[in-house]
Amino acid sequence: MPSFVILTHDWPSLHWDFMLEKQADLRTWRLLQPAAAGSEIPAEALPPHRLSYLDYEGPVSGNRGKVVRWDAGQYVSVVDREECVEVELHGERLNGRAVLRRAADGRGWSFYFTASSSVSPA
Repeated sequence: MPSFVILTHDWPSLHWDFMLEKQADLRTWRLLQPAAAGSEIPAEALPPHRLSYLDYEGPVSGNRGKVVRWDAGQYVSVVDREECVEVELHGERLNGRAVLRRAADGRGWSFYFTASSSVSPA
């Protein structure tokens, strides 16, 4: 199964980077709040990040703050379309379904997480 990680990042202001391993990169979104069951969180798509962030904590190059692992684990892809990404997360903190949906105007995203005790790793 591919891996995911959520990093707290303190630059330029506190946010959470949600990263999904996809081949040679990490598909990445900036979340404005930590993931919580039942909460819709504004999200922003970011350029792909290096796979090394799956295991990295510390300073970010270019004096862009530091990152600390908030959660990590594996995921199963359910839907992967240009306007919607849905995954089952099997992490240390989060176990359940995460949905990233592009706004109708195409300029932003939203992140929604539903916790599930019945979701188990394949």
